[in-house]
Amino acid sequence: MTQSNEVKKYLGAYSAQVQQQAQQLLDTEQSAAWLFKKYPVAHSLNGPRALYDYAMDLKNAFMRSSPPISKVIYDDKIHIINNALGLHTYVSRMQGSKLKAKNEIRISSLFRRIPEPLLKMILVHELAHLKEKDHNKAFYKLCCYMEADYHQLEFDLRLYLSHRERFGDLW
Repeated sequence: MTQSNEVKKYLGAYSAQVQQQAQQLLDTEQSAAWLFKKYPVAHSLNGPRALYDYAMDLKNAFMRSSPPISKVIYDDKIHIINNALGLHTYVSRMQGSKLKAKNEIRISSLFRRIPEPLLKMILVHELAHLKEKDHNKAFYKLCCYMEADYHQLEFDLRLYLSHRERFGDLW
C-alpha cells in the first residue's frame, strides 16, 4: 500500500504502523465514520467574543500567572501562509517611552466548525506558548497538564486534516 500525500503531510511524524492504519481508514473511506463516532457535533464558538472567553477560561483555569492575552481571533490567512493551525504572536507598541508587548492568539478559520475538544487542543497548544516558546519536553508537559488527552486529540485533528484534504469538510 502506497502512502498518500495527506498522510505524509499531516501524520509523517508518527510511526509507520500508525500511518498505515490512518492510510487504511482513508483508503476505505472509513475516516469520516471514525471521526463522527468520536466527535458527533461541532462547537458553537463562532464569534470572536465567544472564542476569546473560551480561551480566557482555559488560561485562568491553568495559567493564572501567565501574561495577559489581548486578542483571540479566527484568521483566514493562517493555514495558507504559515501552514499552521494557530499562532501565538507578540505585538509590540510604544506607549510613551515604554515598549509594551501584547499577546495575541490567532486560530485558522478552518477550525470554526470542528468539535470542541479539537478546538480546545489547538488553544491549549497556543496558550502553552505563553510560558514555553519552543516545542520541548516542558512545553508538551504543560499541554498535557491543561488537556490530559492532548496527544490523542492532536492525532485526531491530524487525521481530520488528512480526511479534509481528500474528501472535504465533515462538520
